Amino acid sequence: MAADLLRLTADLVAIPSVSHTEATLADYVESDLRARSGLRVERLGANVVARSNLGRSLRVVLAGHLDTVPANNNATPRLEGDTLWGLGSADMKGGLAVMLELAATLPETAVDVTLVFYAGEEVAREHNGLLQMVATAPHLLEGDVAILGEPTGARIEAGCQGVLKVEVELGGARAHTARPWMGSNAIHRLAPVLDLVAAYPERRPVIDGCEYREALQAVRVRGGVAGNVVPDRASLLLNHRFGPDRDATAAEVALRSWLGPSLDSSRGDRMEVVEAAPAAAPALSHPILAALLRATGEPPRAKLGWTDVAFFAERGIPAVNFGPGDPELAHSADERVERQELESAYATLRHLLTTVILPIGGAGP
Repeated sequence: MAADLLRLTADLVAIPSVSHTEATLADYVESDLRARSGLRVERLGANVVARSNLGRSLRVVLAGHLDTVPANNNATPRLEGDTLWGLGSADMKGGLAVMLELAATLPETAVDVTLVFYAGEEVAREHNGLLQMVATAPHLLEGDVAILGEPTGARIEAGCQGVLKVEVELGGARAHTARPWMGSNAIHRLAPVLDLVAAYPERRPVIDGCEYREALQAVRVRGGVAGNVVPDRASLLLNHRFGPDRDATAAEVALRSWLGPSLDSSRGDRMEVVEAAPAAAPALSHPILAALLRATGEPPRAKLGWTDVAFFAERGIPAVNFGPGDPELAHSADERVERQELESAYATLRHLLTTVILPIGGAGP
């Protein structure tokens, strides 16, 4: 039996770890893991990795991010019966608690296991701890499959959608607001662009039984220089989520085709991709992940957000999202996790790692 996973999650929530401040939580995790036998623990910055070395033929990577978004009047954990409220309880300190408990209670497993606790997932990708580790110690992230402990309600959410962040800038000509006909208002020129953004045709590609749902949203508007000046520049920041049947280049081409009629290069209009994160297709054909799917007893769902399954997929490692917590509560003031979800995720993973019937023997990664 696992220890009180709800209380352990509450202890983790009580340690603040907003992005860029994960060091204290990393200290806690490192100390906990070093107390366990049979694990080699390594620390790189605010990232902690623990690996078993049983000589199994296959290795499973369990990964979870340490950081949270900023608090929304929910920084202090609050236990009410079998429910824990608080920042990061679902996304994803519940998943971290499951990983720590697996490290504490697992006997010898049918596969070798790597536990990865990393920083910087909730901010710009350049700060992601997985990227930092792969640049300096890539062997620590090697494995045959990866399971990300993201909140999924203890069922598999397969793959993930990619992300484009695109800046659209429109030109105009300055004039006095008392004589606007002498200029061209760049902010007014945003209107047809916004109309196209709002009318973007939603694609719903279905891949391996998982339906993804693309989206395009304007998330920031900038323009204007003074209260009495017709503005000569205005810009939009767009966030585009695209399905795993497209790569970032194909998604950009489709977006340029859709928005192109509203842009005029002769007036200085431009469209620039400022950040891109790849999508990842479902990876449920690998025997370990297929066994995990069977163990859940639930059909898989598509992961509509972006997660680091894409990081592993880029490197040829099949990966899925599986962890406690409702993904729709992530980042909300009402974020919470239920005891049943924690215990279900723990029991499913423990069963998988100890009983999965696969070839054993030989040196793993």
